[in-house]
Amino acid sequence: MPTNLTFQIVLALPFEEAVQKATAALQKEGFGVLTEIDVKHTLKEKLDVDIEPHLILGACNPPLAHKAISSSPLASLLLPCNVTVRQIEEGSLVSIIDPQTLLSIGELGENPEIGEVAGEAAERLKRVIKALGS
Repeated sequence: MPTNLTFQIVLALPFEEAVQKATAALQKEGFGVLTEIDVKHTLKEKLDVDIEPHLILGACNPPLAHKAISSSPLASLLLPCNVTVRQIEEGSLVSIIDPQTLLSIGELGENPEIGEVAGEAAERLKRVIKALGS
């Protein structure tokens, strides 16, 4: 059973460039960005607090999502895959949820088809991290 929650990389790039690079790398692996949550804006609006730029991207690979949901409708509770980009002192930190860890929860972890989908998604997302590092 996987134990890491995320795949991560620090990019020596400004926040906006890191978001663009991460989005492009996701697209090359068949993931589209369905949602964008601007955490900085939301916390400012709701709590009047200031934080560094921080964005949550909801990434989805439609064929993999369909396969997962077809194997178990409960899989939809854990979709899409979250990718975060945060401005940090060194540049930007990109974190991607490990779908194998996420989809190993409860009865989903007992479904071999879900395991296959999670494994394929994880390999694609690892390639995203590798591409960001090159």
